[in-house]
Amino acid sequence: MSNAILVVGGGFSGLTAALEAAEVGYDVFIVEKSPFLGGRVTQLNKYFPKLCPPSCGLEIQFQRIKKNPRIKFFTQATVQEVTGSAGDYTVKVHLEPRHTAPNSADFGLLASSLNGEVTNEFEFGMTTRKALYLSAPFAFPSRYVLDKENLSPEDQIKVAGSAFVNLNEEARDIELTVGSIVLATGWKPYDATRLENLGAGKIANCITNMQLERLASPHGPTDGVITRPSDGEAPRKIAFVQCAGSRDENHLNFCSYICCMASLKQAQYLREQYPNAEITIYYIDLRTPGRYENFRKKVTEDKKLRLIKGKVAAVEADPSGDVILEVEDAVKGEKRKYRHDLVVLATGMQPSLAADDNPYGVTIDADGFVVDGEDKGIFVAGCAKQPLDVMRSAQSGTSAAMKAIQTVRGR
Repeated sequence: MSNAILVVGGGFSGLTAALEAAEVGYDVFIVEKSPFLGGRVTQLNKYFPKLCPPSCGLEIQFQRIKKNPRIKFFTQATVQEVTGSAGDYTVKVHLEPRHTAPNSADFGLLASSLNGEVTNEFEFGMTTRKALYLSAPFAFPSRYVLDKENLSPEDQIKVAGSAFVNLNEEARDIELTVGSIVLATGWKPYDATRLENLGAGKIANCITNMQLERLASPHGPTDGVITRPSDGEAPRKIAFVQCAGSRDENHLNFCSYICCMASLKQAQYLREQYPNAEITIYYIDLRTPGRYENFRKKVTEDKKLRLIKGKVAAVEADPSGDVILEVEDAVKGEKRKYRHDLVVLATGMQPSLAADDNPYGVTIDADGFVVDGEDKGIFVAGCAKQPLDVMRSAQSGTSAAMKAIQTVRGR
């Protein structure tokens, strides 16, 4: 029997679960598939309930991890196989090479000298990055990643001269023995390019809500200044299209819970930068549960913010760069066209396990959420179970940790 706990996923719920278990005396392994911990929160400009920047909450978590010898984390790691039963699991984990020394060597100067650039996935394709990079200034671990496959021949020569780079490092597999597993595999933004009628990926000034988060971030591609992607100009008339892919049997059947709140928050971003901008939110139902109702009331008192209950049927580009929305107004019972110079699609959150492998032996429903596992000592936290905001994800991480502890204690 093992008293160790495996946490799969290093986002907010996974970090919470790991810390809660470790700080009451249990060994914890965190397995995270990306090069850095923090999950989707790291890509936000601000998050609820206090509208803090991500570094505010995450840096506290990172410091707690650094100080706790019971936590060991693996990045660029994926679970390949799980065998055994509650109290005695053997987990095979695959580790991709990082190609940089395991310390905090500053590769900033070397990285900036490289010539080749590739699409920056952290910025949702809105800019490029070098093959040697940190995703964010507060990235943890604070250790550069070398994307060996995207090095140009000239860049290979440059990095090969560094004593802190190992181009020959190979992938490896390890085995972990644990008594319980917490699945905190998180979510990913729904692929907006599948919404062919809404223009994402085809119309420059039609972006997703997560792309707007990056534009608003002081660490994003525009240093926090929200501009139109087509020409870098300040937007004057902005539209938010709610339920872009959510509550749709052809895409995501469920309500993603946070999209309405995210759009109201982002309307605040725009209002702070552009006091005279006109903002319109096209919605089916405006859902702001519980404590967020007061925030909704505050934001919607804005005289320059308009709410239109209606479904956006189609989006088309205008030669000027503007975007024209065709909207079925549910109140007036008519179909109209509206012109905007920036359109933001409130795309939903899709559980990561909807597309990833499932070596855990748990049941995943048609939408990609985990629906069982507790009888096996496998517990679910965060958006692997259902759409949640950051606060409720953290709460679910605490709950999963307590259940995992009960399993390894044999209760």
